[in-house]
Amino acid sequence: MTLFPSESYTASYRTKLTYSGRYSLGRYSLNLPNALTLLRIFIVPLLVVVLLTPFSENWFGVPRHLLGVTLFLGAALTDFLDGHLARSRDQVTRLGQLLDPIADKLLISAALISLVENQLAPAWAVVIIIGREFAVTGLRSIAAADGVVIAASKMGKFKMLAQVVTVALLIASSVSGKPPVENFGRPFPAIEFWSVPELRAALQHLFGEGRTARNDWQVLVYTTGRALLWLVVISACLSMYGYFRSFYASVLASRAERRKAEGARTATVPE
Repeated sequence: MTLFPSESYTASYRTKLTYSGRYSLGRYSLNLPNALTLLRIFIVPLLVVVLLTPFSENWFGVPRHLLGVTLFLGAALTDFLDGHLARSRDQVTRLGQLLDPIADKLLISAALISLVENQLAPAWAVVIIIGREFAVTGLRSIAAADGVVIAASKMGKFKMLAQVVTVALLIASSVSGKPPVENFGRPFPAIEFWSVPELRAALQHLFGEGRTARNDWQVLVYTTGRALLWLVVISACLSMYGYFRSFYASVLASRAERRKAEGARTATVPE
């Protein structure tokens, strides 16, 4: 006597363990690349807790900002590993294709919003970056519905790398979760970084007289991160323009050709 008769489910959707060590459920498979993608998703809430929880500056003996950088870079590393392993081991699955872009956007969005909450990044820049992510995802979804795959551009890959470096620098430079500069209560300048007194003092200690202290290095790292944020915003806009152009060329043009072909067939049908 069996608890679940075989007639209650089809063999195509039965969970199996194959010799490759991969659990499969129909077209969806949980293998090592997919497990890394899921791990990246699970790291996101832990990263948010570490960055936005002020009750402790040390977690397991590790400063909060260093633990945050470690979690973020570790999650970003899984983004490279899951794609590399999936291609090298021929384990590209529908589950991985669905989860990978979701995991990427969750990680980047959570990190950037945490930076805004901690006053480490301006909201306008984060809105542009996250808005670009949603716009590109929408274009890819529409293209996929028409059977067209829009591959990641070189500018998009460069933007992702610059984004990871920028976020890591901004997290690492924080002091008690806040920026290492006061600027006398005024907002951190978007372009005139040299007007910040702490930056002037840090540069003087670095290239002139005086000893370069820990806070000076944090100010320098923070200023570098804020400068690179401009590079991320510009590359995000350029890559979004490239995706829109590819979308028009591959999807809208193909639709126009199909309508033209259908119109030609209709015209040739005899009455």
